[in-house]
Amino acid sequence: KFEFNPKVGIDNPALTLTEDTDGEGMGEPRFYLLTKDSTETFGFCLHEELGCQGHVIRQIELGGVAQRRGLQDGDRLLQVNGHFVDHMDHLRVVQKIKASGNQVLLAVLDGNSYEAAKSLGRDLSQMLPDDIRPRLCHVTRDKSGFGFSVSCPEGTKGTFQLSVLQDGPADRAGVPPGCWLLELNGDSVKSYSHTQLTRKLKQSGNKVTLLVASSAVEEFYRLRGLRVTAALADTSWLPFKVRELHLVKGPAGYGFLLKEDDCSSGGVGQFLWEVDVGLPAEQAGMKEGDRVLAVNGESIEGLDHEQTVHRIRAREDQVTLLVIDPAGDEFYHSVGFGDVALPWLGS
Repeated sequence: KFEFNPKVGIDNPALTLTEDTDGEGMGEPRFYLLTKDSTETFGFCLHEELGCQGHVIRQIELGGVAQRRGLQDGDRLLQVNGHFVDHMDHLRVVQKIKASGNQVLLAVLDGNSYEAAKSLGRDLSQMLPDDIRPRLCHVTRDKSGFGFSVSCPEGTKGTFQLSVLQDGPADRAGVPPGCWLLELNGDSVKSYSHTQLTRKLKQSGNKVTLLVASSAVEEFYRLRGLRVTAALADTSWLPFKVRELHLVKGPAGYGFLLKEDDCSSGGVGQFLWEVDVGLPAEQAGMKEGDRVLAVNGESIEGLDHEQTVHRIRAREDQVTLLVIDPAGDEFYHSVGFGDVALPWLGS
């Protein structure tokens, strides 16, 4: 059944990248933006199969999100949210998909073309664009302002290009010159007039968060009817960072407690508490109130307290935790991220 949703665009069957493949009859990578609600799955399984190379798409659910978008049984997964994954450990790839929350951008190649490319010694990463990620930037105003100006065609809405002052606040925050503005403080600007955007910027106070895309990235999504969201963004320029803590258990243990509590997102999370002075947890940089995102490189999204504790105790004398402080946690939720561990897991 053909479906149209004005929020996400046409339920598009096959979105292809036109490129010379140097192989007669060889297919091209296809891109799918899968969007589900919190009660659904993406409607497929990812397999690692004996005698079969790559990460294989299997068990496509009849009528599910994956089938409606056009994923095919036997497709090989090449990219997750712009990250090339063909070379990665299978479990890490599964974790990256799970950590995407309710939206994920996949690049796949049909099975026959994948096998043909491998037999020819092709570098599959070269079949994909270099960078298809928008950029999320957090700009702090100085005495000269935010360091960018906005232009848009007269009489239009939602089309804003940024001119960036060299060495100004926006430039230092990673805003590329000539980029297109997609979201302001987590809200789409698609319906904004220039006057409305100016008003929103003034109401932002001294700090503003921008989702921006270069002309090439904007064109990539526009030509394929895909909506760009913050969940797909490059976050390397943001001041809010997750921290990796490596703890080696001492005679008195690790020196912290874990408790389950409400998150800023409205869900439930696992938080670090009662960090003992002088013990391994404090020495590793742990702070009370940090939220745990991953244990030993695996996201704990969806795990309860008992399951998380089991993961921490899985290795007898050491553990590696990925954590974020409350300010960073609240920020990522405000701009529409699913699991903020995503950019750091499996990279």
